Amino acid sequence: MYAQMVKSEASTDDPELLAAFQARIDAGEKIEPKEWMPEAYRKTLIRQIGQHAHSEIVGQLPEGNWITRAPTLERKAILLAKVQDEAGHGLYLYCAAETLGVSRDDLTEQLLNGRMKYSSIFNYPTLTWADIGAVGWLVDGAAIMNQVPLQRTSFGPYSRAMIRICKEESFHQRQGYDLMRAMATGTAEQKAMAQDALNRFWYPALMMFGPSDKESIHSTQSMAWRIKINTNDELRQKFVDQTVPQAQYLGLTIPDENLVWNDEKGGWDFSEPDWSEFYEVLKGNGPCNTDRMEARQKAWRDGEWFREGLMAHARKSAARRVAAE
Repeated sequence: MYAQMVKSEASTDDPELLAAFQARIDAGEKIEPKEWMPEAYRKTLIRQIGQHAHSEIVGQLPEGNWITRAPTLERKAILLAKVQDEAGHGLYLYCAAETLGVSRDDLTEQLLNGRMKYSSIFNYPTLTWADIGAVGWLVDGAAIMNQVPLQRTSFGPYSRAMIRICKEESFHQRQGYDLMRAMATGTAEQKAMAQDALNRFWYPALMMFGPSDKESIHSTQSMAWRIKINTNDELRQKFVDQTVPQAQYLGLTIPDENLVWNDEKGGWDFSEPDWSEFYEVLKGNGPCNTDRMEARQKAWRDGEWFREGLMAHARKSAARRVAAE
């Protein structure tokens, strides 16, 4: 889902090693943690996986806000399971990043001090219950579009983590669409609420794929290394082509007066998002940036005693093992 801030760096590694490494990539081989890799490849993976992990964790916040206000017990249980899944996804991804030599504490500190980002979509508020449906349908739908190709990414632990994550994200997208269906076929007020949620989340969902290819200066190297499989614009087009018929089935209107079917390309023409808004959100000026970061800062402070307890227990366990030898 989440490749908006990935950068590549010029490598200073040995040319022969680089050539052999690229040959493995081109042959479709998986790169494993203990095998040689260019430092720029490692750093790029840390950025992408770290941002992905942070996005899963921060993504719990806009939905967790509605667990206690879900309209039925069934909807509450579904949403609770979904939020728990997101926590698990974050943990899988932190584990994958750890195989690259960075701890999850380091990754968290980079998030908290602003050196690492999370997906811009989570800086928008969930104002109504219909927003929970829009998040599942659109946001998780966009995430699936991003993440399914990552099952074929070149780094083994990341690729394998994505297999389970994608299965669970598919459930998330379906529950969101089912919620939107219930709203769209309910009362006039409920349908209006569903349409309003679609209006507000449509363009932020399109932004999830990152800037247009002509503005994305870091994608070329990531695609050569098969860290990324598809370009931002390819994925965005695929998402629109999949989502428009779904909206039509619901009787909802995509908020784009320029949306029109293009027979020549076999897909929908659509308006670009407001990229100035995208970059403002990434800079920290979105509707909920401050709230999201304050929540993560508080969670980090409140968990300090527990982390210290775990480390003390680990030290004592290690000392007992040494004494017993």
